[in-house]
Amino acid sequence: MIFSFSFKLWARGGKLSCRFLVYKTYRTISNAPLDTLWHKIIHIADVSWHPLFAKTNLPQGLIAKPGLFYQVVTKLTPIPIRMFVENVRPRELLTIRILAIPGMEQRITYQIESTLCGTYISYSITLKGWLSPLMWWWIRPYCDRVAIKLAQAVENPLAMDG
Repeated sequence: MIFSFSFKLWARGGKLSCRFLVYKTYRTISNAPLDTLWHKIIHIADVSWHPLFAKTNLPQGLIAKPGLFYQVVTKLTPIPIRMFVENVRPRELLTIRILAIPGMEQRITYQIESTLCGTYISYSITLKGWLSPLMWWWIRPYCDRVAIKLAQAVENPLAMDG
């Protein structure tokens, strides 16, 4: 697990400014094949396994492509948030930017890697802006479980449905 928190405070032109950055990566290993995990990640309309997202406005089966805008409703609030697919590297990486609150930038990255021990799943979250410490405090308990829930959803698909 990698965690980075930075805070910069400076004065410029008689104004006091600050900048926050929170970056955290979670890793887990799965026995599921890389293709099965990639299929689960890239079908972004299916958020049944996600501990924070409740539903999307996308039709089932839609595959993530760079430039796609969509909305997600979280389990915390009924207010939809806008999401933007930034980058897709097939069978390797998916990067999504969350456009929820002015003054804050949030990015999520899913990365998978096949090894002899199994398939590694990395889930990274980056928060920038003056609201990032508050947002991190609010969503951290859910972020802690994303990679593990993804692995469980692929390894035990029947257990997640029930």
